[in-house]
Amino acid sequence: MVNGVLEVCVDSLESAVIAKENGADRLEVCSNLVIGGTTPGISLFRQIRRSCEIKLHVLIRPRFGDFLYTDAEFRAIEEDIGLFYELGADGVVVGCLLPDGNLDMERMRRLRQSADGMHMTLHRAFDVCRDPYRALEEAVLLGADTILTSGQRDSCVKGKELLRGLIEKAAGRIEILVGGGVDAAVIRELKAEAGAASFHMSGKRTLESGMVYRKEQVNMGLSGLSEFEVYRTDPQKVLKARRALDCI
Repeated sequence: MVNGVLEVCVDSLESAVIAKENGADRLEVCSNLVIGGTTPGISLFRQIRRSCEIKLHVLIRPRFGDFLYTDAEFRAIEEDIGLFYELGADGVVVGCLLPDGNLDMERMRRLRQSADGMHMTLHRAFDVCRDPYRALEEAVLLGADTILTSGQRDSCVKGKELLRGLIEKAAGRIEILVGGGVDAAVIRELKAEAGAASFHMSGKRTLESGMVYRKEQVNMGLSGLSEFEVYRTDPQKVLKARRALDCI
């Protein structure tokens, strides 16, 4: 018996297929998971769409960092929503804040309009907003379908109390999708203690690069990240999460 929703975020075709084959109900497609995810490339999305006959939600986030966007960045978000709709996306994952930490309702309304006919998730911009209960009510007002949240903490276990409150306050009006450190044990804990039914995970593991020759002293990105590690969805982590979610 299937109980609840298991969403897996993926940034490669390989991870997408692994997640689908091991029990994911839907995928959040992105790039650069190692920095929290950014908007995926078109060719990556097309490959996943051809290979995975499940719901695909696309993260629309033009850059790493905060959720206060310039006019140019916001135009890119709007255009990307239309583009991925045409490519066959089932939903989009978005969020914009004002400098004071509240949802940018004017821009969020425009995004809801752009995403007409698609599932809309308010992403973890929610986790750095000023007032989560106000933001919840505003998301409902917007017609958003889902809020992805760790309970405004580094991990959903630490945010358990707020998650419980949000799930109670939502009262079925909007899906509360629990993310941030999700695995099988966390699913069991938060199902029991917070009433959670929808979970978002990466379930990733670190693989060694196939490169034999390595120029170790050159770093191409963020300091501290190895150029010779590859992140990939772990089939066992997804399978165990699926079983934990389905267990009554």
